Amino acid sequence: MTLPTTAEAVIVGGGVMGCSILYNLAERGLTDTLLLERDVLASGSTNRSQAILRMHYSNEVTARMAWDSLRIFRDFEDIVGSPSGYVRTGYFIIVESGDRRALEENVAMQRAIGIDANVVGVEDVREIAPMMEPQGDEVFAYEPQSGYADPYSVTTGYARRAREMGARVRTESPVTGIEVTGGRVTAVLTQDGRVETHIAVVATGPWSRAFLADVGVSVPLDTVRHQVVMLRRPQDIVPEHPIMGDVVNDFSARPDAGNLTLVGVGEQESVGPDDYNQGVDMPDVERTFQSIVKRMPGMSQALFRGGWSGLFTITPDWHPVLDKVAGIEGLYLAVGFSGHGFKLSPMIGVVMSELITQGQASSVDISMLNLNRFETGELLESRYSMQVLA
Repeated sequence: MTLPTTAEAVIVGGGVMGCSILYNLAERGLTDTLLLERDVLASGSTNRSQAILRMHYSNEVTARMAWDSLRIFRDFEDIVGSPSGYVRTGYFIIVESGDRRALEENVAMQRAIGIDANVVGVEDVREIAPMMEPQGDEVFAYEPQSGYADPYSVTTGYARRAREMGARVRTESPVTGIEVTGGRVTAVLTQDGRVETHIAVVATGPWSRAFLADVGVSVPLDTVRHQVVMLRRPQDIVPEHPIMGDVVNDFSARPDAGNLTLVGVGEQESVGPDDYNQGVDMPDVERTFQSIVKRMPGMSQALFRGGWSGLFTITPDWHPVLDKVAGIEGLYLAVGFSGHGFKLSPMIGVVMSELITQGQASSVDISMLNLNRFETGELLESRYSMQVLA
């Protein structure tokens, strides 16, 4: 397929972020657009997401985007025209007593912006999730509407609908650079040719730091490995369970089809985006098994069924950069999602399309997610030591 020579806007990266932005630009009337993906759609971090949809954060901007995104995931077929694979399971966050205040403050913030979340007691836990075993003086919060969805379906659903509205998508089209002339974007360069444009949106996931450095833009990004261990539950003992963010035992877990449970662990190992172990480490599998049995004793009869590793592209405050680049007119960034990306992706598309077409986001205030905060020190903070809950 011939590469277009011009486009009003070019999006670099065909993960869920790029495709959500493409769709939302089309919804706002900007359809002379081109998305370029070096491999196939959803082939990077999107494809390796644990795909948990929860709203428990320490900052309103992420909690609000997660809540608004959940409603889009739920109604995805009505909005976009294809299913998202959303399954409602409920979500527990579990912390030690020393984190009680942090949890209560986060839930109060959630409730103030309309999120369905509550601090719950041990008796509530036993009623909602009898397969879970409370331990000591732990503290629990519960989100009944949380769940999970299918990253591939969401990504390709956005791309398909955007194409129907006139947008163009080119896979297996690696971008080699962005041409900047006189302080503004003039073209996106690929191995197959040059595409003239005045708007370039970078949504390149784990490859963003090196890609942007070539344009002279420095973003403090690191890539860390996140393992997902797959266990088959004993169906007669643990037929189902809610999603858990178990801070006490240091794992997240969600159910999946086929009586599987996907357990996420790790986030400490810094690796390169092209040279990391994409499987799981057996010592971590053993520790994960021990941890999940503490929380759900019935899982003692679960069977190991493999797993995979993906990447979190993290910033110093574990929040993304959603911004236009000062000094380079027409260059926009949607990078550094720090493990939150998939659950926020519908609203990332909304706010980025507003930023591009209107000059600022109006659905959610994203001004604190600017690139300059790393120089000024105005970083977002977590109420917990676990930064993924920032």
